[in-house]
Amino acid sequence: MTILSAPHLWPASRAGATLTVDLKAIAKNYRFLRDRVGTAVCAAVVKADAYGLGAEQVAPILEREGAKEFFVAHVDEGIALRQIVSPETRITVLHGPRPGAAAECVYFGLRPVLNSLEQIDLWKREAAREGAVQEAVIQLDSGMSRFGLSWADVRKLSDDQTLLDGISLGLVMSHLACADVPASEANQIQHQRFRDMAALMPAAPLSLSASSGIFLGTDYHMDLVRPGAALYGIAPNAELPNPLQQVVSLHARVLQLRDVEVGDAVGYGLTYRPEKPRRIATVAVGYADGFSRHNSGTGCAWLGDIALPIVGRVSMDSLALDVSAVPESQLHADMYVDLIGPRRSVDDVATSAGTIGYEILTSLGGRYYREYVE
Repeated sequence: MTILSAPHLWPASRAGATLTVDLKAIAKNYRFLRDRVGTAVCAAVVKADAYGLGAEQVAPILEREGAKEFFVAHVDEGIALRQIVSPETRITVLHGPRPGAAAECVYFGLRPVLNSLEQIDLWKREAAREGAVQEAVIQLDSGMSRFGLSWADVRKLSDDQTLLDGISLGLVMSHLACADVPASEANQIQHQRFRDMAALMPAAPLSLSASSGIFLGTDYHMDLVRPGAALYGIAPNAELPNPLQQVVSLHARVLQLRDVEVGDAVGYGLTYRPEKPRRIATVAVGYADGFSRHNSGTGCAWLGDIALPIVGRVSMDSLALDVSAVPESQLHADMYVDLIGPRRSVDDVATSAGTIGYEILTSLGGRYYREYVE
């Protein structure tokens, strides 16, 4: 195992917790997904700083594994990524060019997703200013009512091909709303609607599936898939065991140990009152570190094989654990416990917080010491 140096604000000895990112696991996940989709291109989504894990460290690993297509959300994310990946690597901006940012897309070699007739017109005018055809992706709204051209917009393009003058169509895409629920009929409805809408567009490769859609079957792979969360170990759905490697571990320091007696209470609001004497550990992670307050009284940490329930409310910089089950000889201040680790995945933390793994990953704060392991 090689531990790579990483940028951080302070060394591990001064941080409240260590966030470990397993780059080898990300590489394995990419290979697994790439092999699953056969001849389809397997792109990589690294928006939101690679889902909070660090695009500067993650993108080169994915590129080394053969990823030549990257997706980000914003133009600035694309500009930052362009400094990291090879010049020939394609970067696609999902939100498209905002007014005033089209020239930056051209300059930095970013391919925009055009989500509306207005964005199409903006990109067409930019192509005219550049005096050269500019490549783009067009997104179709196949039923999610979020991004993309409506049926009426598609018919306008079909009736007037000059609307696309100066634009080379590199991909036609859409996005599934219920891919994480394999039995949902919405998946088949969107699949067919996307096919019908795309038939009115100029010929181009098709892309419908992100992470969860990959697991709906080969009909959903089309020409290109866009995994994001799956690269980082998030389960594609809750119905089957997660086939992906876990990527993240979060080891938090114990700041203080104390005995709590019957009649005592713990934390803001004094919401936890033990029915018998307990041993309590205060840990240096809170909601300012992206560990949600919704874990109050529901989540847990682990020390080896011992579960340590979170008691009382998670506060800004700390939380409390019931460590009564741990032998006293194993307890000491400054020890580590696992908030995310072999016994508790990102998805487990999300379930206890009433959210999804995506939110947990992208919320992980900047105060952790970050360790990248390959």
